[in-house]
Amino acid sequence: MRVSTAQFYLQSSQQMSQKTSDVNERMAYLTSGKRVLTAKDDAVSFGTLAGYKNDLANIDQYKRNIDRAESHNNLQEVVFADAEVILDQIKQDMLLANNGRMSSEDLQVLADQVRNNFDQLLNIGNTKNENGDYIFSGYQTTVKPFSQQSDGTVVYSGDDGVNNIQVSKNIDIALNQTGDAAFLNVSNAIGNFKASYPAAPNTNTSGVALESANVVDRGAYNTSPLPHNYTFDFDTPDGNLTVTGTSGVVFPVPPAVPAPYAAGQTVSFEGIDVTLSGNPLPGESFEMSEQEDISIFETVNNAIKWMEQGTLSEGREQQQVDYNSILTQLNSAMSHVTSRRVDAGVRLQALDNQKNRHLDTELATTTNRGKIEDLDFAKAISEFEQTKIALQASQQAFSKVQGLTLFNYI
Repeated sequence: MRVSTAQFYLQSSQQMSQKTSDVNERMAYLTSGKRVLTAKDDAVSFGTLAGYKNDLANIDQYKRNIDRAESHNNLQEVVFADAEVILDQIKQDMLLANNGRMSSEDLQVLADQVRNNFDQLLNIGNTKNENGDYIFSGYQTTVKPFSQQSDGTVVYSGDDGVNNIQVSKNIDIALNQTGDAAFLNVSNAIGNFKASYPAAPNTNTSGVALESANVVDRGAYNTSPLPHNYTFDFDTPDGNLTVTGTSGVVFPVPPAVPAPYAAGQTVSFEGIDVTLSGNPLPGESFEMSEQEDISIFETVNNAIKWMEQGTLSEGREQQQVDYNSILTQLNSAMSHVTSRRVDAGVRLQALDNQKNRHLDTELATTTNRGKIEDLDFAKAISEFEQTKIALQASQQAFSKVQGLTLFNYI
C-alpha cells in the first residue's frame, strides 16, 4: 500500500498529539492529587463527590453564620453584664438612702449618682455593634432605640423584629434581642396591677400596701366591665373593706357589705386575687389599676424621685411603702436583665455545640470524599511514565521514518 508523505505526516501528528494529550492528562491527575476530575473518570463516584462537595460548602456557610451569631450574642452578653453591675449599684444606693441618718443633702448626692447610672443604662440600651448598627432596635438597626423625654420618661423607637440566621439545616439562632423585651417588658413584681396612694393631706398613715395582685381567672376578668380600675376603701369607723370598680361594689359579694377585713387576707373579686400588707386605719383608701410590665427606666426614675424627696417630717409611712415597692421592682429588674444575659449565654452555648458538630461532620465528609477522590500516587506515576515513554517512542519513530529516502538503499 502506498503511503503518501502528507498522509504519513498527518497520522504521525495525530498520534503524537494524542500521546501528548495523554501525558498532560496524567500530569493533571498528579498535579491535583485527585483521581476523579470529570464525570468520564468515574460517573458514579463523580455524582457522590458532587454531593460531598455541596455538603462541605454548606458547612462552610454555616460556620460563617455561626461566627456572625457568636459576635452578636457575645456583645449582648457583655452589655447585659454591664447592666447588671449598674443596677446593683443603684440597689446599693437605694439601700443606703433608707438609712434614717441621711440628710436631704445626702439623699440628693445619692440621687445624682443614680441619675448618672440612669444615663449609663440609657447608653447601654443604645449600644452599637462593629458595623455601627443599633443592637436593640429590632429590624430598624439605623434607628436609635431609646430617647429620654423632657419629663424623664424613655421612649422606644425600635420594633419587635428578631433577626435569625441559619446555623444548620434545621436550626436558626437569633442574632438580637429587641429593646422592649430587654429593657421595657419587666414583669411587675407584685403581679398584674399597680397601686396609687393618696397624696397629702389624706396620706397613708398606716402604711397599708398592695403586696400582690394577680389575675387568676381570665374568663371572669375578661368579662368584667372596663376599665379594670379599682378603689379600696376602709370604711369608718370599723375599717371594713369595700372594693369599687366600674361595675360598682365588687367585693364583698352582696349582701355582705361592707366586709370585715383581716390583715394578710386574700381579697378575691372579678377573677383577681389581692393581698395587702399592713393594718389599714378607718377612712384610708387607695386605687389599683392594670400594669403588667414596668420598664427598667421607670423603676430607676422612681428611685431618683424617691431620693429627691429628701427627709420628710410627715408621710413617712407612705415613703416607706414607696421605698419597698421600688426596691422590690429593682430586684425584679435585676432578675430580668440576668435572664436576658442567660438567653444570650444559652445561644452561645448552642452555637458552640453546633460548631463542634459541624467540625465532626466536616471531618467525616472530607474523609469519605478522600476515599473516593484521592489519587493513588504510585499507580498514577507509573501510568504517567508509561504515557511519557509512549510519547517519546512516537517522537523517535517519526524522527527516524521521516528522514528515510530511496537513497538510503542505493
